[in-house]
Amino acid sequence: MTHASLCELTSAVSADEMMRNLGVMAERVKLAGTPEELESLRFVEARMQSFGYRTTVLHHPAYISLPGAARVTAGGMALPCITHSFSLSSGPDGLTAPLADLGTGRPADFAGQDVRGKIVLIEGMATPATTARANRAGAAGQLHISPDDQLHEMCISPVWGSPSDVTRAHLPTTVAVTVERQAGLALRDRLRAGGPLDATLFAEVDTGWRETPLLVAELDGPDAGGEAPFVMFSGHHDTWHQGVMDNGAANATMMEVARLCAGRRGEWQRGLRFCFWSGHSQGRYSGSAWYADAYWDELDRRCVAHVNTDSTGGRGADDLAHSGAGSELWALAAEAVSAQARQDYARVRSGRNGDQSFWGIGIPAIFNSLSRHARPEGTDPQAHMALGWWWHTASDTLDKIDPERLARDTRVFVHVVWRLLTAPLLPLDYADHARAMRGELQSLQARLGDLLDISLLLKRTDALEHAAAALASSAAGAMELSRFNAALMRASRALVPLDYTQGDRFRHDPALEQHPWPSLQPLRHLADAAGTAEAPFRRVSALQASNRAAHALRLAIEALEAP
Repeated sequence: MTHASLCELTSAVSADEMMRNLGVMAERVKLAGTPEELESLRFVEARMQSFGYRTTVLHHPAYISLPGAARVTAGGMALPCITHSFSLSSGPDGLTAPLADLGTGRPADFAGQDVRGKIVLIEGMATPATTARANRAGAAGQLHISPDDQLHEMCISPVWGSPSDVTRAHLPTTVAVTVERQAGLALRDRLRAGGPLDATLFAEVDTGWRETPLLVAELDGPDAGGEAPFVMFSGHHDTWHQGVMDNGAANATMMEVARLCAGRRGEWQRGLRFCFWSGHSQGRYSGSAWYADAYWDELDRRCVAHVNTDSTGGRGADDLAHSGAGSELWALAAEAVSAQARQDYARVRSGRNGDQSFWGIGIPAIFNSLSRHARPEGTDPQAHMALGWWWHTASDTLDKIDPERLARDTRVFVHVVWRLLTAPLLPLDYADHARAMRGELQSLQARLGDLLDISLLLKRTDALEHAAAALASSAAGAMELSRFNAALMRASRALVPLDYTQGDRFRHDPALEQHPWPSLQPLRHLADAAGTAEAPFRRVSALQASNRAAHALRLAIEALEAP
């Protein structure tokens, strides 16, 4: 019956319904913490109530940064530009300093360069990573050259969520602006041809604590009590400009999934909770990070999985094979993408982005931006806009949405959410997870050699794979599956933080890209130091990281072996 229901639900996805909702949301610019954002969120709330969901709008303080006017002058020229969220304000006199050409702003470009008090000229997006490097190097400003013909709004803070008394030290310390590509390249040519050149950056940025809203809409399963498990489906509501694709279309997808699933609530095995975040675009995921912190205990006890959506239905976006997911959910991702988009899923890890604020808690996550523009062969990766040239610009308007692609993307999300809601046994494949981790550990073992023995970790990935397969086999003939599902959740709480965080379940890692299994990074650092005087020091940290991994694996194995 569930398979038949899924076919009926995906067939019932209505592009017309979503475009009507999207048309209303497209009427407002929804900067975090502004009245227009709350007005738009109230529309979403009314729609969710009409589908039968109980709703709450939570208000919480968040550290928000709204960019304003910007100007750049250099060599007697005024260059078209914008500033960015979390740039410093320059003051009325601007920041004047010598330019230092740092290529594309990679670590190697900064190495050996004295840029203290200078403005670094960087080709490419203003990102948290380049900002963190500029901070550490003592630069006074960042002048970015857009990778294409557009000026893309960006949030440059490397702090995930609102800063704490500890993480506030990592906030940007530079004035940051981006100039149009051709003007920026001409400036670089002039700098390279003529020696020293000063630039003046003007930036107005309104940064500080403000109240932001967060909409929660939920329905319990038909036989659920107050402590029953639930699936969380989330997406941000705040936008740059009108933000019709990013993220109005995803909000329309969420409402459509809510409408369709509510109509067959009698088949649910668990509850469904929707969260519409603020502070994604101008607060570096402040809404989801706050929610993770404020509701940590409940989420730890009850949330079985997190489905996230961003930027659905973009015109020409036909690559659905590369949206990230936790390895325990790769099989579900492949099933949904194959069934609804006729594509082979590439089993991609999630990146350190989006509102993935729940890995520390140990909640498995699937998807973020689902459909993308494939990069043409030979195209510079830095210049390729996977979400369309209009991404994070004022051109992200209603005409950038293809209703057929919006319906297709939404069918994928209906498929995933419905399976998570109705599968008697949660579709969390920790045998797949074990195989993925084993591959990582085998690569590490080859690099480490005699520096550190990690054979125990490899043995435990074997045991994890066996325990996961045995649980699935036992559950297949069981009448009551609640204890099996609880075991899968306990395994998640041990393994997901190991897979996607540095190891602390109660804080958020920086908003910077991480290596797979970042908790194992001390082992990689040890391998890098082989044969050096640094190796004995790094071995101390590596041994501690190995113990953390062994402990997490043991907890997961014990959970799966004794549900």
